[in-house]
Amino acid sequence: MKAIVQDRYGPPETLTLADVPTPRPNPDEVLIRVEAASLNAYDWHAMRGDPRMARLAMGRARPRARIRGRDVAGQVEDVGADVQGIRPGDAVFADLGDANGAFAEYACVPEALVAPRPANLTPQQAAALPLAGATALAGLRDAGQVEPGHRVLVNGASGGVGTLAVQLAKALGATVTGVCSTRNVDLVRSLGADHVVDYTRDDFTRAAGRHDVVFDLVGNRSLTALRRASTPTGTLVLSGGGVYRGGSLVGPVWLMARGRLLAPLVRQRVVVLSTTPGRDHLDALRAHAEAGHLTPVIDRAYPLHEVPEAIRYLEGEHARAKVVITL
Repeated sequence: MKAIVQDRYGPPETLTLADVPTPRPNPDEVLIRVEAASLNAYDWHAMRGDPRMARLAMGRARPRARIRGRDVAGQVEDVGADVQGIRPGDAVFADLGDANGAFAEYACVPEALVAPRPANLTPQQAAALPLAGATALAGLRDAGQVEPGHRVLVNGASGGVGTLAVQLAKALGATVTGVCSTRNVDLVRSLGADHVVDYTRDDFTRAAGRHDVVFDLVGNRSLTALRRASTPTGTLVLSGGGVYRGGSLVGPVWLMARGRLLAPLVRQRVVVLSTTPGRDHLDALRAHAEAGHLTPVIDRAYPLHEVPEAIRYLEGEHARAKVVITL
């Protein structure tokens, strides 16, 4: 099969299209014929081994997972002997987790990370949901405990997670403020945001009004500034992805580490988000999508052989919403 492989950390040029053996599912796995995959900030972090501290988990000298990509949608080709609820021919979507392998014609995924695809979404839209959607769900529903009437601010509202977070916050009954650049104001407003702050003109951390939940997806503001945007007993959720700025030792991990240290000392809840998507997240995302609450926004689509260019576009701060790969 064709796949995008990587044998050393580095820029998009280290990714190559190669012929590799088609995987066979283990007893608890599902073999998916990939119709679409999507990109996340995770992918360029894994490609570059950035921040460098992350290489302790990803592989010190080279990536342990040779095939990049983790979000996928497609048709079930085969199932392992122990798989019960999924059959060949089913339309599914999945998050491969740290195992990666989505940028390929076929991918093996544990059954626990696979769910039926939302009936009203295309393969490209479904592939855009798993990691970004699970992050938005975990940040708002789980960590933020958003309820009807809450005021929610999403910093990074035009990104892959942000565009889904705005929609989910509205579905949960919140009044939503989205923070984005000038060119994305109309997009964020079209997703249902009640208020939109253009960060090139206004500082949302000094604006009038405070929020019950501040969901930070950028990691470019200090904890002090972010706390100013929250009510005295509000919740600050940290989940910065960012864009590539030449490499770093710890990246947004430093902000999150300070958040963990600060959390016991202040009245506000400071939550450092660590999302491990599972079947429960996928089922909830499918329910929201089929109810009409959640429609992924696709910025661009690339064929498999253009994955390097797609990641170059994503990591350069040009992309908005989701970038997908079609097969």
